[in-house]
Amino acid sequence: MTIADASFSQEDEKQILDSVTAWLEKEVRPVTKKYEQADEYPFDLVEQMKELGLFGLTIPAEYGGMGLPATTYVKIVTAIAEVFMSIGGIVNSHLMLGTLIFRFGTLAQKEYFLPKLAMGELRGALCLTEPDAGTDLQGIKTHARRDGDGYVLNGSKMWITNGMYGSLYAVLTKTDLSAKPAHKGMTMFLAERGDGFTVDRKLKKLGYRSVESVGLSFNDFRIPAERILGGVEGQGFQHAVGGLELGRINVAARGVGLANAALKDSIRYSQQRKTFGKPICEHQAIALKLGEMATRVEAARLLTNSAAEKYVRGERCDLEAGMAKLFASETALYCSQEAMRIHGGYGYSAEFDIERYYRDAPLMCIGEGTNEIQRIVIAKNLIKMYPA
Repeated sequence: MTIADASFSQEDEKQILDSVTAWLEKEVRPVTKKYEQADEYPFDLVEQMKELGLFGLTIPAEYGGMGLPATTYVKIVTAIAEVFMSIGGIVNSHLMLGTLIFRFGTLAQKEYFLPKLAMGELRGALCLTEPDAGTDLQGIKTHARRDGDGYVLNGSKMWITNGMYGSLYAVLTKTDLSAKPAHKGMTMFLAERGDGFTVDRKLKKLGYRSVESVGLSFNDFRIPAERILGGVEGQGFQHAVGGLELGRINVAARGVGLANAALKDSIRYSQQRKTFGKPICEHQAIALKLGEMATRVEAARLLTNSAAEKYVRGERCDLEAGMAKLFASETALYCSQEAMRIHGGYGYSAEFDIERYYRDAPLMCIGEGTNEIQRIVIAKNLIKMYPA
């Protein structure tokens, strides 16, 4: 069941996507409702994801990963989200951490961590958000003080995907509480579990079930100085911001996948359901909804692909990733609601997937930076591009 390394030709990409799609239809779709409705972590699916190489999708081949470009990655994420959006989140946080290590880590950090991440031996989590600090990362309170040849971390993190079942954590801290501006005193650590590390609780959520979101605490948690990402204090904020590009592209791809699933289900249902002697797809009110949904899905897909293409070229893509994340997540929200309207009472039933789409979609308007922040990011980039 292992996918071979790809050389990124269209044929190789097709084979990879066909393999992932076959796995999704055979192994994932039949158990999605079971896991999602019970909010149960899908241990067996995660093991299959390891075998498929999904934990190494974007990690370079030299470190044991598949080294896929973001343009292929978004197609895989979209396919996953069409079937079970939650497991796409397990991959997202993990690969964001892998990206941080590859882009900013020391050679020793890359050689030690990346092969383990690629194989799924270690599974990654990104620890940025806190109970009182989400969008405003400079407002975090978790801090690390120097103590001999290491540091002592204290603080708490919130809404951490992979927090309960992960094993490697990128923890954003403050190492200089007096730094002005605050971001100059922020440092990212690569932490494995140990004394002083506690999973406080699993958070119950409207949607995005099966994948855990937890609160974490660090109480006099000791970590060696060589576990500073990149080996230098004071660069944590830049690391966090740099890692969000791929995360926002992932969220955009998940939005496309969920929106497309809602559209496909609506098309099928509207052809089967009859009122007043004909399929409801022949009623103008339903046709108008389908046409709008399809147009938004395609626009979201194109924006996501554009961001991925710029990411592949190694260019900063804050603008494109922000646009893609904003539009695709809003499209997922729109299409899930319209799908529920088309399905009527059945859309409100747990027997159909529509109510799950409706619960999952709002997350993507919040995660990896709220859509309000995305609009600000877009505007700031536009002002830089077109100065007065």
